[in-house]
Amino acid sequence: MNEYDSNRIYDLASVIGFKKTNTKTEADCFVLNTCHIRKKATEKVYHEIGRVKKEFRNLKKPLVVISGCVAQAESEEIMKREPYIDMVIGPQSYHKIGDLILKHERKKGKINETEFDVVRKFDELEKIPNTQNKISSFLTIQEGCDKFCHFCVVPYTRGPEYSRPFDQIISEAQDLVKRGTKEIVLLGQNVNAYNYKNQYKLSSIIRVLNNIKNLKRIRYTTSHPRDMSEDLILCYKDCSKLMPFLHLPIQSGSNEILKLMNRKHDREYYISIIKKLKQINKDIKISSDFIVGYPGETEKYFKETIKIIQEIGFINSYSFIFSPRPGTPAAEKELSKTNINEKRLKEIQKVLDNYQYDSNKKYLNQNCEVLVENKLKKQTKYFGRTKYMTPVIFEADTCSVGELINVKITSFNRKNLFGIYKINKIKAA
Repeated sequence: MNEYDSNRIYDLASVIGFKKTNTKTEADCFVLNTCHIRKKATEKVYHEIGRVKKEFRNLKKPLVVISGCVAQAESEEIMKREPYIDMVIGPQSYHKIGDLILKHERKKGKINETEFDVVRKFDELEKIPNTQNKISSFLTIQEGCDKFCHFCVVPYTRGPEYSRPFDQIISEAQDLVKRGTKEIVLLGQNVNAYNYKNQYKLSSIIRVLNNIKNLKRIRYTTSHPRDMSEDLILCYKDCSKLMPFLHLPIQSGSNEILKLMNRKHDREYYISIIKKLKQINKDIKISSDFIVGYPGETEKYFKETIKIIQEIGFINSYSFIFSPRPGTPAAEKELSKTNINEKRLKEIQKVLDNYQYDSNKKYLNQNCEVLVENKLKKQTKYFGRTKYMTPVIFEADTCSVGELINVKITSFNRKNLFGIYKINKIKAA
């Protein structure tokens, strides 16, 4: 979502005359679009500002803008802590960036813009074309969250759940396809909570996109287990362009920890969703998120998480040590010992890595369908992804970016597949 927002921030800034530069010291305006989901991400803001200050020490100071969730959550604090910052803009206010830059040029004062104005934001964005021209493009359909998991800062930085107008989404999707997009990734903090006027759901969007000519793949992220409705599950049976891969965070395999997290689902409910999906589509694979060391996690509860990983066999999952975020209920809880958390993280990552490695191993000496995304710089090799998001680096006699091709996998590691595409062999087969 931050990549989508960053692209749209540029679209908006270009209206008042700005152009991108790949040379930092040429910049008149420096925008840092930020994440607040973990403490490490927040600290990166200050580290990056330090680098900018150093690079511009003997040059004219650029206008420095902090946008996104750190700006929303810590607007006054970051401006006090780092006077080099000129402007903070929350994620629901970035549609104002052009006017705010012009205002700053007139008045030269600090600007703090962190209102929750999500409806107006998307109305304004609709007026500015989305200039993405990637083979795989992001498209935000929903923002905010009403779930209030006790570890999560999203409801406080992105606000309540908001679903964009259905026609607005379809129009933007059609424009992206006209610009060359072959794969659309629908985005939301709780993307499957999308509900526009109790008439259109995520399944409604998928079914319309499935009929767009020249669009080849559809994905969505990130989902909440409580919003995996029957109509959405059925899309995996009826919609050929919807990829058989779902990122569905569970966070813990322990019912006790899930309750402490206020996740609003238990392990049995989660497993029942996976069973329904696999009954509808036997090829579907699941990835997930896991938090290690959540306050109250015992060795028994941790082992229950390992057990559910072994039961479901997740691929390409993410795991982190619990990071307390200011203002959330979990931030007030007593933390587990660091050495225990680090030990558990290594253990869970080893188990997850093994499943990812075994999943990739199955491709060896097999042909797999790959969407070609780009040609690697200064190389003859190409890059693409499988239906399951696995990166593929391959050699080819000839192929075109945006094609769906069958690549023969000749080697692999935990993260990537490597292969070769020979058009003559494929035709002969």
